[in-house]
Amino acid sequence: MPSTRTNELLGYPPDARLLILNADDFGMYQAVNEATLRTLKEGVVRSTTVMAPCPRAWQAMQLLGDNPDLAFGVHLTVISELANYKFGPLTPREAVPSLIDEAGYFYSVERIPEFLALAKLDELEVEFSAQIEAVLSARLKPTHVDWHCLHSCGRADIFDMTLGLAKEYGLAVRVAERALIARLQGQGLPTVDYDLLDSFSVDTVDKSARYAQMLRDLPAGLSEWAVHPGLGTAEAQAVDPGGWQVRQTDFDFLMSFEARELMLHEGITVLNYKPLQEVWRGR
Repeated sequence: MPSTRTNELLGYPPDARLLILNADDFGMYQAVNEATLRTLKEGVVRSTTVMAPCPRAWQAMQLLGDNPDLAFGVHLTVISELANYKFGPLTPREAVPSLIDEAGYFYSVERIPEFLALAKLDELEVEFSAQIEAVLSARLKPTHVDWHCLHSCGRADIFDMTLGLAKEYGLAVRVAERALIARLQGQGLPTVDYDLLDSFSVDTVDKSARYAQMLRDLPAGLSEWAVHPGLGTAEAQAVDPGGWQVRQTDFDFLMSFEARELMLHEGITVLNYKPLQEVWRGR
């Protein structure tokens, strides 16, 4: 059992079952944007994170501006995983050479170990700041930061630098690992109580049934699922051949009557990062 310290900090009883459903990758491409907006407005999702360097980020930020009640964070992005759909830094490339590959784009998932060995902390800070500033420049008010393809950044110094940036900008931080959870909760900061669930780790076969069982088994305390809604359009199948089915099956469950009814029946409270951000800002 967790300490349920976060429940206490957020004003919930110790046995409350809290869940953040965060739709990662808002802004990646059109079919992701359409699905994300629908899960936020019509489905069970209550939080998303924007990928500022991506080609459709402008649209995602426009949608958020048109829907100011939607809670969102900044999906700090330095990995470009799609072979036929690449993106790179917002910062001029000559200022962040350690973050880009030979073609001038972010490194692929397969090269993450190489990226982590080469990436310079000061260049990462410049790029992360640029991504946060891009969102703020659109007159938007993010709640938190998290990372694309790098749970807790993969390096302790990167996590600590990001933590400092988040505090500077008044944002909460997604925490995905037990040691970091214990450390931040020990400082009186609300975080999840469990390891992050990434929906790419859930088999697409019978996914709705798997999600339903995970909701029934959801423990007391705060959990977070990083979900990836998308539509299986021709565009999605062309640019994201390895991921579009994950995204489509996520979308199907997140929009379903079953998901909504099951959460109601199980007494699960779905949160976004706003209440966490309020406590983080007060620390």
